[in-house]
Amino acid sequence: MTLELAVVLPTLDERDNLAPLIARLDAALSPALGTGGWEAIVVDDDSGDGTADEARALALADPRVRVIHRIGRRGLASAAIEGMCATAAPFAAVMDADHQHDPALLPRMLDAVRGGSADIAVASRFASGASAAGLASERRERASGLANRLARKLLGVDLSDPMSGFFLLESWRLRALAPRLSGVGFKILLDILAVAPEPLRVHEEPLTFARRRSGTSKLDRAVAFEFLIGLYERSLGRFIPTRFALFGTVGAVGVAVHMAVLAIVLQVAAFVVAQSAAVFAAMTFNFWLNNWLTYRDRRLTGLAALLRGWLGFCATCAVGAIANVAVATFLVAQGLHWAMGAMAGIVIGAVWNYALSSRFVWGRYPA
Repeated sequence: MTLELAVVLPTLDERDNLAPLIARLDAALSPALGTGGWEAIVVDDDSGDGTADEARALALADPRVRVIHRIGRRGLASAAIEGMCATAAPFAAVMDADHQHDPALLPRMLDAVRGGSADIAVASRFASGASAAGLASERRERASGLANRLARKLLGVDLSDPMSGFFLLESWRLRALAPRLSGVGFKILLDILAVAPEPLRVHEEPLTFARRRSGTSKLDRAVAFEFLIGLYERSLGRFIPTRFALFGTVGAVGVAVHMAVLAIVLQVAAFVVAQSAAVFAAMTFNFWLNNWLTYRDRRLTGLAALLRGWLGFCATCAVGAIANVAVATFLVAQGLHWAMGAMAGIVIGAVWNYALSSRFVWGRYPA
C-alpha cells in the first residue's frame, strides 16, 4: 500500500490523548486508504507530561506513528510546518490532538483535494451544518467569531472559518509556500491562505467541534494575542520584524511604568532613590511582559530559570541604558535638539537590549 496521507499532530501536554486518537485515525482512514496508506506525525514541543515518550512507545508498536521531538522552540504554527515538510506523503493534514477535531472527516477532505475540486479542504466550525459547541465558553465562541470576521476583512479571506486548525492540502503546495510562512502565532491556515500567490480554492467540511477529551486548553490570553501578532506579521512584518515590534511596544509600556513609579516614590524619597526604584520596577515589568508575550515560544518557566533570566535581562538593559545615555549626550553636544537626541538614544538602547536579550536571555540566537 502506497503512503498517501500524513496527519500532523502538534502537541503540548497531550500524553493521555494520543493512543485513543491513533485508534480513531485507524478507524477513519484504514478502510479508505488501507493500513499502510497513512501515517501520523506527532510534533511535540518538549511536553512536560511525557507526550513525546508516549508517542515513541506508540511508534514501537505501530510504524505508522512518527515523532518529532522539538527542543528549545515552540509554537503550533511552526510545529505544523515542520511536520508537513517532514513527510513523503503527497497529501498532508493538520489537526489537534485533543479530540476536538473529528478524524472521520479526513476521507471526505482528502477526496475533495485529490479529486481536483479544491486546493485545500478546511473543517469549519461555522459552515452550514457545523457546530462550535465544543468551545469552552460563550466568551471563547464570541472571540473566535470576532477573530474570523477580522481575518476575512483585513486579509480578504472568503472562508467561514479561516481560524480553523483542521485542514488538508497537497504536501508540495505547503513546501512551496513554507519559505514565505512566518511560523508566528497559532493559526497556520490563515498564513497559508494569505501568502498563496493566487487565491486557493477551498472546500469546507462542516465540523462538529467536540469538547477536549483530556487535559487543559492552551488558549490563554497570550495565545489569543498571537492572532493579532499574525495579522501584524502579514501586513507590517516585512518592514519591522514582529518580535522587535513587540519588544519595542513592551519597552514603551515600561516607560510609563517607570514614570509612574518615579512620581510615586518621589513623594517620600530623594530623586536618586526614586530613580533607582523606577528603573528596577520597569526592568522587572519589561522582563515579565516580554517573557509572557514577545518570547512566548521560548518562555522561561520555573523559579530558577526565571531568576536567571531576570538577572540576565537586568544586566543587558543596564548596558543598553549606558548606550542610550552616551549616544543621546553625544548627539546633543553636537547641536541636535535634546528631544531628538533622547529619541535616538532610546532607539539605540532598544536595539541593543533586543539583540542581547534574544541572545542571552530567551534563546541562543535572535529571531
